[in-house]
Amino acid sequence: MHYELNKRLMKKMFLAVLLAVISVGANAQFEKGTKYINMSLTGLDLSYQKGKKFHFGLEGQAGYFVKQNWMVGGQLGYEYQGGGPIHIFDLGANFRYYFQKSGVFVGGGLLYQHESAGGKSNFLSFVPEAGYCFYLNRNISIEPAVYCHICMNDFEYGSKFGLKVGFSYYF
Repeated sequence: MHYELNKRLMKKMFLAVLLAVISVGANAQFEKGTKYINMSLTGLDLSYQKGKKFHFGLEGQAGYFVKQNWMVGGQLGYEYQGGGPIHIFDLGANFRYYFQKSGVFVGGGLLYQHESAGGKSNFLSFVPEAGYCFYLNRNISIEPAVYCHICMNDFEYGSKFGLKVGFSYYF
């Protein structure tokens, strides 16, 4: 009985220390005036879209903190979809709110997508996202995030959700 109690206590202490280390590591530059550059990998079956086969995407983002914890930015992207092949080009504007001590962020934006093949070629989507900044040092982070493209002009064909992993630089 005494052994089981110590084991549970050790697990709780380990979890508390782990959370403390993560919180300290997430203390980043979210101050007004900070700039942000990100390159993300999307696709590779980390996202789902009805009727789509293999896909691979790259997304570049740049942003600026207009107020503490609030960032506005823009993005450019490219996605390749097999079975066609189909090439999709993205252009968007977004915002993020960073929770100061945890590294968690939430955001949203508008995204215009142009598809190179097929009759359905232009989409306008609202894109909410949520993610976490895992800081390697004060300026560089790895940012996994979940996202959802909610297509406003063809919900069934143009909407998708997924996971992306980004590498970011704050300066």
